[in-house]
Parts: sequence; structure tokens; C-alpha cells
Amino acid sequence: MSELDISPPLASNAAWPGGLVIRARRPSDAEGIVTLHNMPGYRNGTLRTPHHTPEEIRKGIENQPANTTGLIALLDGKIVGDVGLTRLNNRRVHVGSIGMGVHDAYIGRGIGRALIGEVLALADNWYNLRRIELTVYIDNEPAIRLYERNGFVTEGHLKQFAFRNGHYVDAYSMARLRS
Repeated sequence: MSELDISPPLASNAAWPGGLVIRARRPSDAEGIVTLHNMPGYRNGTLRTPHHTPEEIRKGIENQPANTTGLIALLDGKIVGDVGLTRLNNRRVHVGSIGMGVHDAYIGRGIGRALIGEVLALADNWYNLRRIELTVYIDNEPAIRLYERNGFVTEGHLKQFAFRNGHYVDAYSMARLRS
């Protein structure tokens, strides 16, 4: 890993697990991101569908819009999580939307806490976003707790939000407002 890969957390009070690196996604990360995205637990908690290919992911990274920031979390060189922040525009220029996920075998180890802390520090201190939005499936209790610990509140209950594994599932609309 080069020095370009190792940067301190943006938030001065961040507590990352030892050895964790969070950095921007690169096209060369496509294989590792595919492995992450195709994990059953990861996929179950996101809007991702099965069987993504490295080529799809690589093209997505190469063609990422300027208003989107994609980060990955690495532990011992392995991709263990990712988060994306999309900044909105026009009359919603103060708003960002996030989506994230953590490797099935690394849930509960502080990876999600580190990722959300990094993306919120970016939103607050670099993009001056006042509102951050997300959706989360109502059965994803660990994620809901993580979001609540980071100031998110439930604003709505979205019925039959998505089709997942043969069934419709509900989601919560959550947001964090910064004054």
C-alpha cells in the first residue's frame, strides 16, 4: 500500500479499527468491490442485485458523476465496506444522499461506524451539506442503530419499497439535519 492510500480520518474524534484505511474507489478495485457486492448479507441490505461483474463496477467508477464520492474501507488489503455520497443540485444543493454496506464477515467491528463518520465529515466540513438522506430496510436493525447513533431520525415508512429475494420489503426514510 502506498502513502496515497493511508490518510488520517477527516473527523478529529474518529475511532477507526486498527489498520483500517478508507480511501476513494479506483477502477483497479473492481474485483474486490464485486466480491463485496455479491455477498448475500451485503446484497440483502442494499438495492444491489446479484451477479455484478468487475467490468460493470469498473465502468461505474470510471464514469462516476462529479457530484458523487465513492469510498472503500480496506483492512489488511481486503475491501471490507463501501459508502457513496451523492450531492444533489438546484434547490436541493444543501442535500446529500448516502448508501453504504459492510462485508458480511466484518459486521459489528466498527467498519460501518468508520465509513459513516468519514462520509459525514466530508459532507459537513467540505461540502457544507445540511441534510443527509438515506433509506434502510426495516429489518436491518444493526444499520438502523448505526444511523440513529449518528444523528439520523426516521422520517417515513416506505411500504413495499423494493423487491428482494422474491418478496416486497418496506424501508424507512431517514435523514440527519445539521443546523
